[in-house]
Amino acid sequence: MPRYRLAYLVTHPIQYQAPLLRTIAAEPDLDLRVFFCSDFSVGRFEEADFGREIEWDVPLLEGYKHEFLPALAGRTRVTFWRPFNHGLSRRLATGGFDALWIHGYARPFHWQVAAAAKRHGLKVLIRDEATAISARRGPVKRLAKRAFFGALRRLCDGFLAIGALNRGYYLENGIPAERIFSMPYAVDNAYFQAGAAQAAAGRAKLRAELGLEPDRPVILFAARFTPRKRPGDLLEAVARLAEDPGVATPHLLFVGDGPLRPELERRAAEVGLGSVRFLGFRGQLELPALYDLCDVFVLPSVFEPWGLVVNEAMNAGCAVVVSDRVGCGPDLVEPGVNGHLFKAGDVGALRDALARLVADPEACRAMGRRSLEIINRWSFREDVEGLKAALDFVLGDRRRSPPA
Repeated sequence: MPRYRLAYLVTHPIQYQAPLLRTIAAEPDLDLRVFFCSDFSVGRFEEADFGREIEWDVPLLEGYKHEFLPALAGRTRVTFWRPFNHGLSRRLATGGFDALWIHGYARPFHWQVAAAAKRHGLKVLIRDEATAISARRGPVKRLAKRAFFGALRRLCDGFLAIGALNRGYYLENGIPAERIFSMPYAVDNAYFQAGAAQAAAGRAKLRAELGLEPDRPVILFAARFTPRKRPGDLLEAVARLAEDPGVATPHLLFVGDGPLRPELERRAAEVGLGSVRFLGFRGQLELPALYDLCDVFVLPSVFEPWGLVVNEAMNAGCAVVVSDRVGCGPDLVEPGVNGHLFKAGDVGALRDALARLVADPEACRAMGRRSLEIINRWSFREDVEGLKAALDFVLGDRRRSPPA
């Protein structure tokens, strides 16, 4: 018999979360049921940041129990208020659950459901990705946040930290350390490592298909082409590298799409960077081969709560370069060991970091191997352990009777 029955509330099926939910559901002492507010991501949907319709190429709903909550006026949008869901309070009252785990604390519906769970005698866990660097907050807003967390502290029994910055944010806002448990933002390491290993045999063929010279390093950007991701900074940094005759000009692969793509393509042509390739949106099935192809992965965002693409690239043994506004940096990037950090928006500093890597291919490969070692300690295994530790803390030896 499972030790704990756990309800999980999240806005919609998320490609990064699906394999984690399958992993949790396979645990013999956990009985998980997922409640989704919306089903918009299950089929083809309009992704505003990509400027096009996309469809995930991995299963989102297999391997765990789940329900889509009823909603007034449909479930096709997720905003601060919508969908207008209902029915979860009754399910919590009759489902025999021990605890409710909620992803995100910003939506009114999540607060309403947390309060209902408490009324029904359930313990409440929160997981969110906010950090001290995830938004600009003046003195007034910081005071308001402290008040907000005072209320949240009374409503929630445990807090699941995705990384060091997230844990620090909870502490800064008055959450006691003993109520914070590590549940790191991770990806399906086994999937990406297996995909990269399988792709290695066809690496030369893929390089030829993309028109990449065999002796030139490859830098990869894989994200939305939006202002906060700063793809233009990377393009400018590589353009400056190309001006230095003492440094091998790397190939630069842009994977993704978005409103900045036309501007990026114009700029690449303007500076004469024939080494740049725009590969468009690629799904989870195609990404491992592209990670395997690259030597350096770069995420230059000016605002990035985490950056799970960095996890993915590290599973292929890539050196990584991220800005100091990327949330995963303190946990996953050891400067000079598996990559470099630079000040967001500082194109010169980014150029210098890339120059150090492409100028010494052997050192770059050694950094990539170190990335793989680091990411192997940042996995779903740690997620499950952290979740169980939180449940043990808030529930102790309590068990609930199975539902009638």
